Amino acid sequence: MTALPPRIGAVATAVPPFRLGQREIAAQAAVLFDGRVADFARYRTAFANAAIATRHSCVPAEWYAAPHSFAERNDLFIEHATALLAEAADATLARAGLRHQDVDMLVVASTTGIATPSLDARLLEVRPFRRDVERMPLFGLGCAGGVGGLARTARLARSEPGALALLLVVELCGLTFRLADSSKSNVIATALFGDGAAGVLLGTGLDGPAVVASGEWTWEDSLDVMGWQVGDDGLGVLFSRDIPTLVRTLLRAAAEHTLGRHGLSLAVIDGHICHPGGAKVIDALEAVYDLAPGAMTHARNVLRDYGNMSASTVLFVLAAAMAGGLAGRHLMSAIGPGFTASFAVLEAG
Repeated sequence: MTALPPRIGAVATAVPPFRLGQREIAAQAAVLFDGRVADFARYRTAFANAAIATRHSCVPAEWYAAPHSFAERNDLFIEHATALLAEAADATLARAGLRHQDVDMLVVASTTGIATPSLDARLLEVRPFRRDVERMPLFGLGCAGGVGGLARTARLARSEPGALALLLVVELCGLTFRLADSSKSNVIATALFGDGAAGVLLGTGLDGPAVVASGEWTWEDSLDVMGWQVGDDGLGVLFSRDIPTLVRTLLRAAAEHTLGRHGLSLAVIDGHICHPGGAKVIDALEAVYDLAPGAMTHARNVLRDYGNMSASTVLFVLAAAMAGGLAGRHLMSAIGPGFTASFAVLEAG
């Protein structure tokens, strides 16, 4: 007897209260970086070219103008990540007409802070999940955590037919900004990243798009493409300027390999739900998947309104796609540290 595929019963998103305009951020960055970062004038165009209008932050704009220790940042991460996860969980379950006590499996993904006890354990103290809920914290997947987390949660749901599995993803990228870091990566990150959380409810007995396949590809000798540089003042972002080029040259083969393992190919994919890492990355993704320029409307809109929220972002794109009426077979994809591409295939009626 063939096991039933897990289906997505609900998707919901949540953002922290401080809404920052890109012009406001660019003006503040000029004050903080000009005269301290070599050739900062060359980087100022990154704010205008990022195709971002607004982002959300768990701390007010003035917080970024002062130095902060790793300990202070991480305390803020635990406080605000837990609160935002609770909001995302509430919204996801409400959308499905279910209670916290109905959840059998809880998966929480995040890479922008450290928590032991993990965030999922802390969530149990502020929301009435059952005490026998199975928990799985995921750390280190970075921007790939939305798709990778969805794939792992789907496997859990498939392993126990009828069980309900809740994936929650939260990233507070703003807390990783380091005032004393004059690297190009830190400046570019200031132009890109925001805070946000999302939830996805999966189960074999739910109605919604089915997760019918998933997979990953990690390239060799690529550990320096994305990641953290840990310092006394926090987690410093590390990413290569070549990421759009790497997407253009490497991603298609990885996608074909993953699809081929499941007897599929890009030719049978009707649409794409991708992590919008940045405007140039979206351009590269459209080229890789043979789409017309500007075709990834949902990805571009999410990037415009929220910025790059690391792992959470692709679930915002998923929420937008489902709200617009998802039909056919869609490939979800995201890239993250490793250097790794994560994929999931959805089938909607």
